[in-house]
Amino acid sequence: MSHADSQKAIVVGNLLATLALVASSLAGAYYHIGFPIFSRAVWGLWGSQFVIWNRIFLGVVWYGFQSWVGGQCIYLILLSWDPNFAVDVPNTIPADTGTTTAEFACYIIFCVISLPALWIRPHRIQSFFYISSAITILFFLVVLIWALVTMGRDSFGETLSSTSSIPATGGPNSTAWLMLYGMMSTIGSIAAGILNQNDYSRLATRPRDAIWGQALAFPFYSIIGSLIGILVTAATQNRLGGEAIWNPPTLFASILQKDPSPGTRAAVFFAGLALSVSQLGTNLPGNALPGGLDLASVFPGYINIRRGAYIFALLSPVVNPWRLVNTATTFLTVLSGYGVFLAPMTGLMAAHYLVVCRQKVNIDDLFRGDKASIYWYTAGVNWRPPVAWIIGVVPTMPGFVAAVNTSITVSDAATELYYINYLYGFLVSAAVHAFLHWLIPDRKLHAFVTDDTSASEIQELSNARWDVFDGQPGGQVEEEIPL
Repeated sequence: MSHADSQKAIVVGNLLATLALVASSLAGAYYHIGFPIFSRAVWGLWGSQFVIWNRIFLGVVWYGFQSWVGGQCIYLILLSWDPNFAVDVPNTIPADTGTTTAEFACYIIFCVISLPALWIRPHRIQSFFYISSAITILFFLVVLIWALVTMGRDSFGETLSSTSSIPATGGPNSTAWLMLYGMMSTIGSIAAGILNQNDYSRLATRPRDAIWGQALAFPFYSIIGSLIGILVTAATQNRLGGEAIWNPPTLFASILQKDPSPGTRAAVFFAGLALSVSQLGTNLPGNALPGGLDLASVFPGYINIRRGAYIFALLSPVVNPWRLVNTATTFLTVLSGYGVFLAPMTGLMAAHYLVVCRQKVNIDDLFRGDKASIYWYTAGVNWRPPVAWIIGVVPTMPGFVAAVNTSITVSDAATELYYINYLYGFLVSAAVHAFLHWLIPDRKLHAFVTDDTSASEIQELSNARWDVFDGQPGGQVEEEIPL
């Protein structure tokens, strides 16, 4: 595809992701309940364990990967102090592990630096997030200006080429289908964050704060961020021997290697510092806190949010993030394609809230673990979501497997279905879930949904309770609303 086609795919993909993001956050915005708790309403009190553990697994993988990237940012700082840092530190780690002693030491440093930040309570992370976001935005704007001003005669690299030899239509290798795949990959790369968006929206003072805050800010910053990345890569491509370097730490390390002057070293130091703050601001709210919330919902008698976040930090090295980076292409394909599994889960949540329960949620019954709860369904499991989830996942699996293992060949139809995996999984699972609840309604849930109490009345009661909790002394808030 040409650059213009890629940019269109990014823009449309982020707009579609925004719709899924808002739909996934409504229960949290109106009832102040997190992802693991609302999952009980959808899947049943015990059935919800399936989606919660899926999110826990993904969170551990992402926390480890993001921490390793954070270690690369620390490595950049140390490299600015001593350009021979990688050589001066003796390497005692075998080459087949995918890392060196110097890189691993930087990873450990970033992990240790992250530990105090995990102590911050969710409702008090806003100030830290403002600071890290401001630093990140300012940094990337400065990098963009620098890249464009210093480009000189090198001009833009072929990254911005507007020509393409790919046919416009005619199968999965055409521009049209590749653009669709690019849209789905854009959504899939943040599918885990979309799924558990209730964990963030539940902390909003008013529903419109969560809804409009995401609907306006997310597409703006995600699209601008992608555009900056493309322009910086294109503006530095020719001066670095024609290689398009998309990873910022690698880009600055290459610049330092080419020009180790004092000015460049100072610039690389501040770049590494800004990237470290950015990575910390991404990893903490994106992986550690959701993981803490998920673990707290599974083991509420033993784990709170803080303990869960620290458990995530301790478990993350198990995924061997240095090996994941070594197979970055396959790893990123798997994670962006993991939307195959997450899109149906997200569609189920949206359909359940908007269609099945008509925006009515019985908060008390979400915390009642017996047959008296309307969310007990059959032995604590709602059988409808698993059926809808399977129908949303299975048809896209051949294409997903072929994308991960390129030695496997599947039909064009299977590839094309995989190329629209998120859209297919979200819509089909949502429709099947709503249809099954209409065809074979659960007696207790149906009685609650169809009674005379309106959704707005239930939401007002929920907000009144939230206002009571929100007004308590800071030391009591986390224990009162851990989930």
